[in-house]
Amino acid sequence: MACMASYQRRARAGSNGPTIRKPRTAQSKTGQAAQEGAYSSAATASGRRSGGRVSGHTDAGAGTRRAARNSSRNAHGIHSTSHRRNHKKNGGNGKHRVLKWILRIFLGLFVLGALAGIGVFAYLYSTTEVPQPEKFALAEKTTVYYSDGTTAIGSYAEQNREIISCTDLPDYVGNAIVASENRTFYTDKGIDLKGIARAFLNNVTTGTRQGGSTITQQYAERYYLGETTTYTGKAREAILALKIAQTESKEEVLCNYMNTIYLGRNSYGIQAAAKAYFNKDAKDLTLSEAAMIAGIIPAPSTWDPADNPKIAQQRFKRVLNIMQEDGYITAKEHQDASFPQTAAVAQQNEYQGPNGYLLTMVKQELVNSKAFTKEDLDTGGYKIVTTIDKAEQDVMQTVGDTRVDGMPDTLQVGGIAVEQKTGAVVSIYAGSDYLTKPLNNANQAVFEPGSTMKPFALLGAAQEGVSFDTKFNGNSHQHFSGISAEVNNALNVNWGTINLYQATANSVNTVFMNVNEHLTPQRTAKIAHEAGITGDIDETSPYNVLGINALTVWDLAQGHSTIANNGVKNTLHMVSQVLDSNGKNLYKAPSENKQVFDANDCALVQKAMQGTTTTGTAAGVSAALGGRQVAGKSGTANDELAASFVGYTPSLLNVWAIWNPDADGNPQVVPAFGGYGVTSTGYPSHLFTEYMSQALKGTAAEQFATAKDTGKVGGPDGTWGLGSGSSSKSSTNNQSNSDNSSATNDSSKTDSNQTEAQKFAQQCLANPSYSTDCPNYPGNSSGDGNGGNGGNGGNSGGNSGNADAGSTDTGNTGNTGNSNANAGNGNSNGNAGSTTGGNS
Repeated sequence: MACMASYQRRARAGSNGPTIRKPRTAQSKTGQAAQEGAYSSAATASGRRSGGRVSGHTDAGAGTRRAARNSSRNAHGIHSTSHRRNHKKNGGNGKHRVLKWILRIFLGLFVLGALAGIGVFAYLYSTTEVPQPEKFALAEKTTVYYSDGTTAIGSYAEQNREIISCTDLPDYVGNAIVASENRTFYTDKGIDLKGIARAFLNNVTTGTRQGGSTITQQYAERYYLGETTTYTGKAREAILALKIAQTESKEEVLCNYMNTIYLGRNSYGIQAAAKAYFNKDAKDLTLSEAAMIAGIIPAPSTWDPADNPKIAQQRFKRVLNIMQEDGYITAKEHQDASFPQTAAVAQQNEYQGPNGYLLTMVKQELVNSKAFTKEDLDTGGYKIVTTIDKAEQDVMQTVGDTRVDGMPDTLQVGGIAVEQKTGAVVSIYAGSDYLTKPLNNANQAVFEPGSTMKPFALLGAAQEGVSFDTKFNGNSHQHFSGISAEVNNALNVNWGTINLYQATANSVNTVFMNVNEHLTPQRTAKIAHEAGITGDIDETSPYNVLGINALTVWDLAQGHSTIANNGVKNTLHMVSQVLDSNGKNLYKAPSENKQVFDANDCALVQKAMQGTTTTGTAAGVSAALGGRQVAGKSGTANDELAASFVGYTPSLLNVWAIWNPDADGNPQVVPAFGGYGVTSTGYPSHLFTEYMSQALKGTAAEQFATAKDTGKVGGPDGTWGLGSGSSSKSSTNNQSNSDNSSATNDSSKTDSNQTEAQKFAQQCLANPSYSTDCPNYPGNSSGDGNGGNGGNGGNSGGNSGNADAGSTDTGNTGNTGNSNANAGNGNSNGNAGSTTGGNS
């Protein structure tokens, strides 16, 4: 029956009429007839084409042919249809089986992959800990202030960031950022699966990078991980975001995010951005200002209103629209908000101008103290309060920047003011612009200090018990042990018989060479170092008392500040406090208050130095400062290569120096300019007067301690100066010891002539324009000009100056290309040579 049914189905498929079962032979014959009929028809057609005709068979033949064709068609259709149906049934089943296997394999792999993914995710989630915040994310700029603690000098920063508490911020500040960056922030679990999928699809199909991160994910990246761009990094970011969402409040996440995000104009965090765009604190931002900042977060540098106002305004409107839609603001608040006016983009470099010197010096001081590293200062967010007084710094800068007529462009100036009782530096003149000349004229460039070194030998004489009333031969053309060449005074003046007070006031070289001969160069160098000078001082050369070794302005001030403070040494410093974000002071400024010299010995030196500013080489300085007591000492380098002045009242010390390097930093003669003489010695004392007259304005005049000279005339052994029989009260001259009356009269005349010459020389030294007969009158020759052989005077910037016989070279004092110049090495060979008349 089954076979019959199958057959019947096949038969129906091949015939429109009733199914008629026929024997196989008939079926074969019918097919054969059909085939033959086809041939016959072909022959008939051929006959027609050939023009022949088959008579009497037309209708019958046609009928026969149709029957044959139908019979053949039916038979063929039965077999063909049966074959197709069987093929479909068998072939279809095979395809379905393959498809099912493929689907099963795919589903199996998918399930396995999903299970593996879930397992990996579960493992990563369970093993991922919320790490310590990235140091980069917590980095804040450190700000340096003047001594008032409120006026900023500048800052150090890897990033311009100020981390703040968000409790004082208006709610709309954070809500504006949520509206701009992550509308579901308050309800999501830390990640946005739709956003991640959308971003992944975009990245795969377009090859571009598109973010799908929530605020929590961005926070995780910036605050804990650092920037991540790989898919692995993003996966870790997502897991960390989930963890954070479970462990930190939304308020905490949003606040940290606002303190971390980059917002353009080199500002990191909302506080820095508020100052950059609107010159105000973040707590004072208006709704409009908050919306503007929030709107440009995706591309703050590109969408800055200063560069792209159209996009910035579009983003601004978008934020406000979302804020209203999400209920953060009312329709009226939206309507009242207008696009804000931003501040101009600040272009100033922190290190431009003189502030660059101050910033580098403060950083160097703190790093050298070992209390902080450079990285600490760049990222710690400290408040550094310096000792620099803003008003006095402005005065110092103005005085140092002033260029008088005839001053060469190459002339360099360095200055410093110090409160010797504490060691606090109140002002510095290091140069005009750090960016164009980073070499610091106060603590890096060196010069030959000349006679400003004499007070250290004078202190040594007091320590040895030598009365300052001891008389010395103050004439030029003298010789000393170990030196074959003669030594002269400035302008070759013969001062006759004078005591140490007079010798100090008038800077008499021959007297101090005598003192150094008794004291020894080693002892003089030791005293200078004990006072605080760190630069090299040649301990073998008798000329070290004349200041042949190159020093910095800072170094010279350090040494003299100890004498000025009655023998109590305090390290000079510029930093007073370093406060953390909680206001806790993390730094203790140096305050040794170490007594290194006897106070009375120092008082004697101060007394002698007061003569300089009243009757000596800087006569008139005391009067110009209202008659105050002012101790001072001028100095001129051999061969007129530099000039300096050190002066102080009981509370304030001020040092100035000038030198004249060539293009390669090698020393040149300081020329005459502005009426300050061939040696220009008068110019540093002029700078001192200009600065101190303003710095001391409104302050009470102070008195130095009263000195008691308990020393012995001629020294303890009676060999100092002209011996124990000489004193300033004696009228005896070392050139005449005759007891007869004629010799005494000649001696008196000689003394009188010498006194007049000395007075004239004093006037010329104090004021080169006093008379055209002054040897140092502008335009006149400076005199003999034979210099003492000072050897290698030192180097700055790494180039040492080699001095030939008869000259002293201060070395390279002006190499502007190296801000890390070393102090001079100050080696002197001590060979014979005559001291120049220009060293005073």
